[in-house]
Amino acid sequence: MQETTSVKPHSEVGIHLGERSYQIAIGSDLLGSPHCYDGLPSARTAIIVTNETIAPLYLQSLVSALDKHYPVVGHVVLPDGEVYKTWASLNLIFDALLERGCDRRTVLFALGGGVVGDMTGFAAATYMRGVPFVQVPTTLLAQVDSSVGGKTGINHPMGKNMIGAFYQPQRVICDLDTLKTLPERELSAGLAEVIKYGPIADAAFLEWIEANMDLLRSRDPVALAFAVKRSCEIKAQVVGADEREAGLRAVLNFGHTFGHAIEAGMGYGRWLHGEAVGCGMVMAARLSQRLGLIDSAYVDRLTRLIERAGLPIVAPVLDDKDNAGRYLALMRVDKKAEAGEIKFVLIDSSGQAVVRSAPDGLVTEVIQASCRP
Repeated sequence: MQETTSVKPHSEVGIHLGERSYQIAIGSDLLGSPHCYDGLPSARTAIIVTNETIAPLYLQSLVSALDKHYPVVGHVVLPDGEVYKTWASLNLIFDALLERGCDRRTVLFALGGGVVGDMTGFAAATYMRGVPFVQVPTTLLAQVDSSVGGKTGINHPMGKNMIGAFYQPQRVICDLDTLKTLPERELSAGLAEVIKYGPIADAAFLEWIEANMDLLRSRDPVALAFAVKRSCEIKAQVVGADEREAGLRAVLNFGHTFGHAIEAGMGYGRWLHGEAVGCGMVMAARLSQRLGLIDSAYVDRLTRLIERAGLPIVAPVLDDKDNAGRYLALMRVDKKAEAGEIKFVLIDSSGQAVVRSAPDGLVTEVIQASCRP
């Protein structure tokens, strides 16, 4: 097995976006350390947004740390789950801000996974036309993906993340100790977003993930620290070059076109986001093969890795009468679609990705093959 690369107890990755630049802190014992919040915008009030699962675990620790910086520290506890990533939940945040008389200097802190982070960021982007916020992600998926890069938003019944804004945080605090309380299924979901960085950007990282998957699933702290750091480095490079997804950044959606269709078609929350993305990567790899971009050996290799991560590799049937038609209809409302033409992130060669369309007939073949055991 390949030796795991060592990482210092506290490392940082920079997101370089001019005046919107910020740092991602990665390490242990960060969430409750007051010094991690030094230098943030000054304000009278800080509001922590979290959910009912995370609040009993980490809310008081963050409150105690922020008490050193802000005279008033309040909190909003949302229901937990993708199904609650809605206008109704977003309004709970706005209600709390307005009831407390929060002004434009108020700082929001997103304490939780991707759902909490996306909604808090969207609230920060739109409350009084913009207030500062900080990401404190507590899941692997959020630490390696959703907390980084400034994508915020909520779901619509017809499409995932279709309502939102690009709005960068002031800082991201990735406390690796929070991964100790992460349910096994959530850990696997996060590994999907780790895996995706290999095919799209770094063949050597893909090899490292293959060699260290057992360590990652057993929560080896050094392996997890390296996986989070390398994932953030890759995303930082892509976001720094294309903040608003005008071109290059779209490659970060490898597996997401199929995956978002799965989530919307099944009903949000039935599969975790990372589970849908994992299966979506298998489907995108199969489409890449049918277009002659990669061979079957690469598809098999990626499929085995996704399965080793504890993720589904057989796609769900979304419609008993016209399954492929249902998938295609959902994918046509994907954010990358143009004039109804579906755009897929496909693998061109090991460690590279390309965004392009594909004939409906080939996509249908992939859907039909992927929905069979």
